[in-house]
Amino acid sequence: MASEYEEKRADLEAGKKPDKVMGAQAHKRTVAALQKQIAVQEKKMEEAQVVHDELQGQYTAAQTKLEEVEVYSRKIAEEMEKLNELETDENREVLEQLRSLVAMNESLKRQEAQFKAHCREEKTRLEGEIERLQISVGHGSTEDQERTANIMRHYEADKERMQKIRALLARKNREIAQLQRKIDEVPSRIEMAQYQRRFIELYNQVASTLTETKQFYTLYNTLEDQKEFMEKEVEILNNIHEKFELGMSTEKNKELFLRQVQEILNGVKQDRERLEKRRGEEKMEKDRLNGIYLELVEKQRAYYKTVRDFQEECRRNEILVSKLKAKASR
Repeated sequence: MASEYEEKRADLEAGKKPDKVMGAQAHKRTVAALQKQIAVQEKKMEEAQVVHDELQGQYTAAQTKLEEVEVYSRKIAEEMEKLNELETDENREVLEQLRSLVAMNESLKRQEAQFKAHCREEKTRLEGEIERLQISVGHGSTEDQERTANIMRHYEADKERMQKIRALLARKNREIAQLQRKIDEVPSRIEMAQYQRRFIELYNQVASTLTETKQFYTLYNTLEDQKEFMEKEVEILNNIHEKFELGMSTEKNKELFLRQVQEILNGVKQDRERLEKRRGEEKMEKDRLNGIYLELVEKQRAYYKTVRDFQEECRRNEILVSKLKAKASR
């Protein structure tokens, strides 16, 4: 239209003057027609722009909702992978129950959303119906009042039903949270292996400290016994020396000295016999403890062997489970 307008104006300016008045009128009519067409097209463009903006808003809202659904779906997939990793023979039943409760929870959420939408639609319809009835009949007849009361009873019943569904959903959510806490309290195989390594390290550290402490106690007791025996020996020698100096004057004193020396010798022999007896008892106790130690070492070997066999069986079980899952997916 703009190009046609320019052509008309160019023709008029080019000197087509045979009928100047007729040309001016035709030019005005053409301009008016073109302006009307421009106004119509601009109005159509504005309407198309309004529709475009509305569709763009709907597209943006749908895109946002799609992103939220994708994020929620990824979150659910990650949680399911975590649950599959935590699955063992001990908590398989709990996980199955948790899955069923999660599925029930999702179903209840969908039902609640559908029920809410239905309730909103029904509420809007009933409110419109009530307004229409009130406008049409004023105070209304008895039949209309009964119909309105019946509608309100249905509305209250549906509202009460929605409250019960909400309470049931909240209870299911609490049960799911409780089961989730129980699952978190059960340590996995990796955590159990870490606990085992830490306990072994702690046991080795305590055993090393205990052995070192026993060695110090034994050294202290040995040096204390040596000190006691040396003090007794010095005391005996001093006593013998004193009695020897006093008893060498007469024959009677010599006999008394010899008798005292003999008594000291008998005391030393008794101490020696007592120590020999004690040494025998300590040796028997040592043999007994050594036998217990050998039994414990044998039990430790059996324990380590059992742990290795159990870990090997767990590894084989994981391989078989992965193969079964692969076959099931096929």
